[in-house]
Formats: sequence, structure tokens, C-alpha cells
Amino acid sequence: MSQKAPSQHFDILLLPETNLILLASVIEPLRAANRIAGGDLYRWTLHSPDGTPVDTTCGIPIAVAGAFRPARETDPLFVLSSYDWKKSVTHDLKAQLARTARHRSLIAGIETGTFVLAEAGLLNGSRATIHWEDLEAFSLVYPEVELVRDRFVIDSKRITTGGPVPTLDLMLELIRRAHGHTLALEVSRLFLYEYGHRLDREHGSAVTSVRQGRDARVQAAVRLMEETVDAPLVLTRLAKRVGVSARHLQDMFQTTIGVGPHTHYIALRLNAARRKVIETSAAIADIAAETGFNSASALSRSYRAQYRESPSETRRRVKRRDPVISSG
Repeated sequence: MSQKAPSQHFDILLLPETNLILLASVIEPLRAANRIAGGDLYRWTLHSPDGTPVDTTCGIPIAVAGAFRPARETDPLFVLSSYDWKKSVTHDLKAQLARTARHRSLIAGIETGTFVLAEAGLLNGSRATIHWEDLEAFSLVYPEVELVRDRFVIDSKRITTGGPVPTLDLMLELIRRAHGHTLALEVSRLFLYEYGHRLDREHGSAVTSVRQGRDARVQAAVRLMEETVDAPLVLTRLAKRVGVSARHLQDMFQTTIGVGPHTHYIALRLNAARRKVIETSAAIADIAAETGFNSASALSRSYRAQYRESPSETRRRVKRRDPVISSG
């Protein structure tokens, strides 16, 4: 992020008997992006069909803000469903989804939420995916939907996913599109999750900008960057450590990540500095030393260029807020 971005709000319709991990796969990457960025890049509101808490498959009820009663909202809508989705898909709910689809910037069917969108006629003529166990059954009932074997599919204003882990892939991709690969990578690191990993054919392949699978030498360079945040390596030395020329490493980063190694390195160091600014009381000079900057002023200049505020301003702003980042 080179400048402050407006906050993105999501409406989430949670149907009964949804897996808890499915909900977490949607909101936890957003929460993590907020934490890393030190602000509310994302907000969300949970709804249920009738406004009552939703019982998940593990027996833990999820409180919601209220009943799903859409008007002319334009925010993205995510429909989350796992088991027994037919019980919840009433005539009224299908009508509500059809009406709200006229205004929404996008609608996502998460796991069996794909069935829900198809029942409402919202996937006709669109490409979509679903959990691999449901592929045959879905294709027989909804021949007007172009079903593909991908972990997730983004087709214009329609998004579908095949389960919790593919949904995590999706959320990382949405974060990447809005705020860049480096933030998406940092979010994935919080979960010890390899963003853009290779996938076997039976379960589809990730439809992301990193579908090329990330060259092993780029992966090695990124790991070296993460390990040397406090003492950054010059490009020639970094390239030598991974066995390529500096020019070739530059080209590989541009191809696979979309930015040069220097830009990615700086972003990693600034992300690390921002976390320390927010989560510790360490002096700015100490944070500068721990993230490879020559002085507090050098850190502050790069920090302000990236986040449009100084480290001290970040601390003052965060201190005025509840320490737990709100969802709304």
C-alpha cells in the first residue's frame, strides 16, 4: 500500500450448519490484514436468515447483527453454507438474493453457497466451482452453470469456492488485488500458509495471479529477505545466495510477484516495523535498527511514504482506539 485505502465492507450471510472453519477462512484473513496494516482496511457484518444466532456444525453458535433484509446495498455479499443448505433456501430468501444482486458489486457463494446462488438463478451463464464431492450432482441439476474444477472462481460479479482452504486462497487473492502481493504474503505467513502453492489436478488449481507456482529461487529469496529484515542484503548478494544473476532475480520477481525485489524487501521491513510500532512500546530508533534502517529518521521517511503517517502518529491513533480491531 503506497497510500491510505478506503475501508472495504463485506456483508456475510451465514446459513445454519455452516462449518466454523469456513467462516474463519473468510474473516480471519481480513482481520489479519487489518492487524498488519494497523487500520481498518476491511469491515464486515454478519447476518442470518432470521436474525437469530447461527448454530455451526461444531455446536458453537455465532451471533449476528440481524436478519438478512437487503435494500439497495452495493457492498460485496458472501453467502456461507455447508450442510443441509436446502432447509434455509426458502422462496423468500431466493427472492431477496435475486433483488440484492441487482445492486451488489459482487456476490460470493462459499462452499455450498454455490448451490444457494444457483438456486436463486444468480449463476446462470457464469463459470463456477464447488467442492469436488458435489461436482457431478451440481452439474446435473444446474446445466446452465459452467462448472469448472478450480479451487475458486472469480467470474465478473460472481465468486464461488470449493471449501474452507480454497476460500482462504480466495481471500488472499482479494487482498492481493486490493493492496498488493506483499500484504497478501504477510497475511499468509501469519497462518504459516504457502500462498500460491501448487495443487494436484484432481482438486483443481488455484486461479490466482501466482498460478505459475512461484519459482523455487524466488521462494528462497523471499525467505532470505524475511530472515535478514534487520540487516538487508544488497541485490547482488541476495541473487548470488539463490544462484542467479541480479538481473535475472529482478525479472523473476517482476514476473511472479509483480514488483522488484527491492520494493518487496522494503515492504517486508516496513510491515515488520509497523507491527512493532503498534504492538510494542520500543523506541522508534530501536525499531529502525531491528528492521534494517540506519536511523529513526530514515525509517520515518520510508514509513510515511508507505503509510501516509509517521510511526508516532500511528501509535497515537491506535492508542485512542480499542486495542482489539473492530469488525465494524
